[in-house]
Amino acid sequence: MALPKVCIIGAGCSGFTTAKRLQDHGIPFDVFEASDNIGGNWYYNNPNGTSACYQSLHIDTSKWRLAFEDYPVPADWPDYPHHSLLLQYFHDYVDHFGLREHIRFNTRVEKAQRKAGGGWTITLPSGEVKDYDALAVANGHHWAARIPDYPGHFTGAQIHSHNYRTPFAPVDCIGKRVLVVGMGNSAMDVASELSQRPMAGKLFVSARRGVWIFPKYFKGQPLDKNPAPAWMPKSVRNWLGARMIKSLVGKMSDYGLPEPEISPFQSHGTVSGEFLVRAGSGDITMKPGIERLDGDGVVFTDGSREQIDVIVWATGYDIAFPFFDEPSFKADAENRPPPLFKRIMKPGVPDLFYMGLAQPLPTLVNFAEQQSKLVGAYLAGTYQPPEPAEMDRVIKADEKYYTGQYYAARRHTIQLDFDHYVRALKKELDKGAKRAALSGNRAPLKARMTQDA
Repeated sequence: MALPKVCIIGAGCSGFTTAKRLQDHGIPFDVFEASDNIGGNWYYNNPNGTSACYQSLHIDTSKWRLAFEDYPVPADWPDYPHHSLLLQYFHDYVDHFGLREHIRFNTRVEKAQRKAGGGWTITLPSGEVKDYDALAVANGHHWAARIPDYPGHFTGAQIHSHNYRTPFAPVDCIGKRVLVVGMGNSAMDVASELSQRPMAGKLFVSARRGVWIFPKYFKGQPLDKNPAPAWMPKSVRNWLGARMIKSLVGKMSDYGLPEPEISPFQSHGTVSGEFLVRAGSGDITMKPGIERLDGDGVVFTDGSREQIDVIVWATGYDIAFPFFDEPSFKADAENRPPPLFKRIMKPGVPDLFYMGLAQPLPTLVNFAEQQSKLVGAYLAGTYQPPEPAEMDRVIKADEKYYTGQYYAARRHTIQLDFDHYVRALKKELDKGAKRAALSGNRAPLKARMTQDA
C-alpha cells in the first residue's frame, strides 16, 4: 500500500521526533529547516534567529521528564542540564535514527498552500515548488517575540529576552540600571543573572501582577520528578500541589515580591532556584506595571519613576505561521491557534497536522513525540479520528479542561497538562484503532506524491 508523502516544516525537537515516527511507519517525508542545523530554539545563536538560548541557560525541566521514550538521556547528566547538553542529545537522536539525510537545511518554507482537492504546494526561497500529500507544521512558538506598546518614548537600549545572550551582549548591562519586564521563566533567569552585584548596577523587575515562584527541588529531588498521578481529578491535584508550593516557599511578600491574587496553578508555572534568594537578598527591586516610557526613565502605575539605562522585555511570544496565507490556519488576534483535535488536527482539513503547538507542563521537549503517535498511525491507516462533530465536542471539552483554570492572557491560550494529555491520547488511539479496523484500515489520504520521493 502506497503511503502519503509528508512535508515537515522545522527540525527542532517537534519536527525531528515527528520525522522519526513517520519513518517507523514507513511513511515518506521531507523536512525543511531554515537554519544550517537542527535544534530550533535550543540551538544557541541559531543563525535563523529562532533561538532564545542565553549562555547560562539550564532547562527548567528535569532530565527525568524531558527524555524521549526510545532514546534515554545520558546517565551522567545533572538533574537540570545546560542547553548545550540538550542540543547534543538532539543531535545524537537524529544521527542514531538516521534522520539527518531527510532534512534539507538552509531552506525556509516561504509558502504552504493547500490545494482545492487536498494536498499541499510548498514554495521554497529559490522559487522551487514541491507537492506533498500532507503537511506537518513544527516551526515552534517561542521565536516571534512580543513587546507591548506603551505610551511615551525610551532613549536607552532595549531588547527582548529572546535576544539576550550574556550580561555583555547584545547590550552591555554591566554597571547599568536595568529593568526586566515580566515574571515568566526567562525573566527569572535574566533577572537572577543580572542582579548579581558584579553585573547590573541596579536591577528592577516590573510586574503587573504577582506570581508564585516554584522551587526546582523538593527534599533533594527535582520538583517535577514524581508528579501526582494523571488519573487523579485535576481539582485534587491542584489543591494538593498548591498546598505543597505554599509550604515550600511561604508568602511571596516575605521576599519583597507582590503577593499573587491567584493560586499557584492559575497561571503558567514560574520556576527558579535562584530568584527568591536574589530578591530576599535585596539584589532585586520590584516595581508594578509600566504606565509610560519617559525618555531616560520609566514611570510606573504607582506614580514612581526610575531612571533606566536598559530594558529587557521578557514579555512572551506571538504564535506565528508566516508561510500560511489562509487566515483559518493562523492564530487570531488574541493569540489563539485554530481549534485543533488533540491539539493536532483541524476538523475538515485531514492533511494538516500542528506539532508541538502547546505550552505543556512540565515540558515541550518530548511533547510532539507523543502527538506523533496519532499522526503516524493515522497516515498508516491504523487510526481513524471521530466524525467532525465529535472532534468539535472533544476540542471544546479539552480546552475547558486545559485552559479553563488560567486567567485570561495571551500566554495561556495553549496551556496543557502533559501527563493528562498522554493518558487521554492513549485512550483516543485505542478508540481510533477500533474505528480504523471497522473501516478496513484504509489509508485516509491518497498517496499522489509518493512516486516523487
